[in-house]
Formats: sequence, C-alpha cells, structure tokens
Amino acid sequence: MSKEPLPQPVLDPARRSQVKVDENHGLWAFFNKAKKFLTTPEVEAAHGRPWSVEELRHKSFEDLHCLWWTCVKERNRLATEKYERERVKPGYGEYEGDQRDKTVWRTQRAIKHALTERWYAYEEAVKLDQEAQKLARETRNIPRGDRKLAYMRDPGRGNVYNQDAPEVETSEKDANETSSKLRRPPLDMPPMQQQSDSLRTSSAAV
Repeated sequence: MSKEPLPQPVLDPARRSQVKVDENHGLWAFFNKAKKFLTTPEVEAAHGRPWSVEELRHKSFEDLHCLWWTCVKERNRLATEKYERERVKPGYGEYEGDQRDKTVWRTQRAIKHALTERWYAYEEAVKLDQEAQKLARETRNIPRGDRKLAYMRDPGRGNVYNQDAPEVETSEKDANETSSKLRRPPLDMPPMQQQSDSLRTSSAAV
C-alpha cells in the first residue's frame, strides 16, 4: 500500500472549489432538458408515434442522418436513466421509459428499411447501366454490313444482341435486287396517268 495520506473530503461548502461546467458540454446529452438524473413518468410518457417507412421514403439522406443520431441520443438518455433507476430504486418510470425506448427503436428500424430499399435500387441501376454500356460496346465493334438481324427479347434487359444467331451471307447482287424490289411498285397499281384519269372520271361522275 502507498504511504501517501488519502485525500480528506471538504465538509465546509464555503471551502469547496467552484467547478464551472460548460452548458453546451456533450455529456449533457445523456440527461434530460432539465439536467436532472431522472425524468418524471408524465414527461416520459408524453411522446408521439414512431416514424413509418412510407414517411421516411420521402426524406433526403441528410434528414435521415439527422433523425438517426437524434434517436441515438434519445436512447442513450433513456439507458442512462434506466441505470440510475436500478441504482437508486425510486419505484417509478420503468414502464414509461421502456415504452419510449421501443418507440425510438421502431423509428430506427424504419430508417434502416428505407435506406435498404434505396441501396437495392442503386445496385439495380448500376447493373442496368453496366449492361447497357456493354451492349453499346459490342454493337459498336461490329461492322454495319455484318451485323446480325436476329435479336433476343429479354424482359429484364430489353433488346439484347443475340450472339448465337447464324450468320446471314448476303452478296452485293442480292442486296441490290432486294433494294430494287422494295422500290418497285406492285404490278396491279396503274400508272400515274391512269390514276389521274380515273380520279377525273370519278370526280365528273360525282
């Protein structure tokens, strides 16, 4: 044991040193607004309902961040008062404190739910963007005359280039014949002069 004498308590209040405490100290967040170690049951029970997921979906990330840490500070205060009740055993406040803690906890659970939905939506958007960029690169590297005409329809990704489609060999002669057939009018269509004569005849008859 040490041979140094133990400090003696100062019993005279006039001789005690005045310790100045910062009014905005962070440890005050572990106590209520009145800066007392226990809150009355009436004040503890005066709270609203927890936030719902539907309401939090419309909040920004900054709002959710502030709301989360507000809940953390409130639960820290409730945990401090619960510890004090177990120490001093006042006989009141346990039920009101537990109910308030459950309400704050449900709000935190709703915040996690909303953020999880946003995370899954972000991952899905990144996946779709990567597939679109890959499809654009594959289509860009294929010459225009050799591109396949077969496409595969995938409900999840839209029109996707079909790598398994057979190659279609088309010569320049076949391409010219196909183009001329597309420009050629049908055989049963009358010439322009016959069309105009028939229109005049029908107009005169009317």
